[in-house]
Amino acid sequence: MGLMVINVLWQVFSRYLSESPSSFTDELSRYLMIWVGILGAAYVSGKNQHVAIDYLPSKLKEKPRRRLEVLVHIIVLLFALFALVIGGIRLVYISFTLGQTTPALGMPLAVIYLVIPLSGLLIIYYKLADLLKK
Repeated sequence: MGLMVINVLWQVFSRYLSESPSSFTDELSRYLMIWVGILGAAYVSGKNQHVAIDYLPSKLKEKPRRRLEVLVHIIVLLFALFALVIGGIRLVYISFTLGQTTPALGMPLAVIYLVIPLSGLLIIYYKLADLLKK
């Protein structure tokens, strides 16, 4: 987050105060925001503070509510495994083998996409820890 702030400050400085505006700062800010957002989603999932509709669980008694929570943790874990980890690894691999790069930075897009399987692994870790507690 700090790197993103420094990057945006540099972008403003180079655009308005210098004669040669920086060409890469907009793209770098965009990719840093993607990383912060996706890793933030994994972090919030680990803290169980994500947005949820709790109408049904609040109406259930203790034992059925716990079963529902376990089921939800398993569904989230499976989604993280198949969509984020496996799908993300495939996306990183395809992007790497095709040699895709970002326009301004010239950085491999695989580096940007790497946040997807990493966040999936974090979500799996947190959900397994939650399941072991229950």
